[in-house]
Amino acid sequence: MTISEHRTETDDSTAVRPFTIAVPQADLDDLRRRIRDTRLPERETVTDASQGVQLHVVEALARYWAEEHDWRSVESRLNDLPQFVTEIDGLDIHFIHVRSLHAEALPMIVTHGWPGSVIEQMKIVGPLTDPTAHGASASDAFHLVIPSLPGHGFSGKPEQPGWDPIRIARAWAELMRRLGYDRYVAQGGDWGNAVTEQLALQTPPGLIGIHTNMPATVPDSIQQALTDGEAAPDDLTGEERGAWDQLATFYAHGLAYAQEMGNRPQTLYGIADSPVGLAAWMLDHDAASYELVARVFAGEAEGLSRDDVLDNVTLYWLTNTAVSSARLYWESKLPFFAPKGVTLPVAVSVFPDEIYAAPRSWAAQAYPNLVHFNRLDRGGHFAAWEQPELFAQEIRAAFRSLR
Repeated sequence: MTISEHRTETDDSTAVRPFTIAVPQADLDDLRRRIRDTRLPERETVTDASQGVQLHVVEALARYWAEEHDWRSVESRLNDLPQFVTEIDGLDIHFIHVRSLHAEALPMIVTHGWPGSVIEQMKIVGPLTDPTAHGASASDAFHLVIPSLPGHGFSGKPEQPGWDPIRIARAWAELMRRLGYDRYVAQGGDWGNAVTEQLALQTPPGLIGIHTNMPATVPDSIQQALTDGEAAPDDLTGEERGAWDQLATFYAHGLAYAQEMGNRPQTLYGIADSPVGLAAWMLDHDAASYELVARVFAGEAEGLSRDDVLDNVTLYWLTNTAVSSARLYWESKLPFFAPKGVTLPVAVSVFPDEIYAAPRSWAAQAYPNLVHFNRLDRGGHFAAWEQPELFAQEIRAAFRSLR
């Protein structure tokens, strides 16, 4: 892939370099050829998704991808946003940096997860940096910094072990310092939450609070019971029982992708060689997200469009980050859903179709300085991408008390 960083020989390694994307047409032609030449298996032997991503979904996705999807459109929209690269701890970090026109805007660093990318956050840039154009107050404005995780998107790919959420959090603190922000907040879901919570634990100068849409709140006793395959405790509230049921389903049927990437990421050559294989692997993240995508490719209107889904998969394909992004699962030794002891102010937004909808009781235990908690009536794992208006409203409310 071709990029332009406007770099000169005199630039030092800590310079913040402008960045643009220019994918060679030959790469896009090769992608379409590979999609059309895909050898598909026979149809699954069941009538539901219990065996994985269904053939009819993949056929519809491949047909649209090869014949109608327009990478140049999302490339143009990305290039309309100010993008940069800077080297931190020996690795190039790509990020979007949009400053609000409102001088008193609150700086915020937003971190995506897997199988996401900075494309997830594109829909919230306008509402958060220019709130008055979206029915909100200038006092709710943000300056946004949206980095690509190491090994993801246009960031560098680590060549040595060690880039876990703890190290990434240190890099994010340095990025905000380098951009001149001495007072800021942080937001994340999925791996973005893991990084954001580690950032909060490191308490870098200037960080005043965090927001998460995928909080780590599961009590040790609940985690142990789930791991041991025990029945739900009798004393759970209705909210807690709902979270238990979601987690039990995920542990029983939804963890396979994470286990493989956590144990043997380098084995996944197939998803680096087949775009349709990559798309199927990414679609099988969690049941609710898969069901949403299946409906989208069946022609139903949802929070995501067919182009949304394929913009993101295409980014992974063109940057050849299927395996390098998977290594984050191998790198991290943190218990994903367990409380980490964050004492900074924390805001939590609970979307019903997340892997689990965190109960207020668990959130209050996990975050003793809980400044905002709200349960939404719709939205799932990719909240900013699926429900950008609701997500933007939540972010404004989450940090209003910290301004």
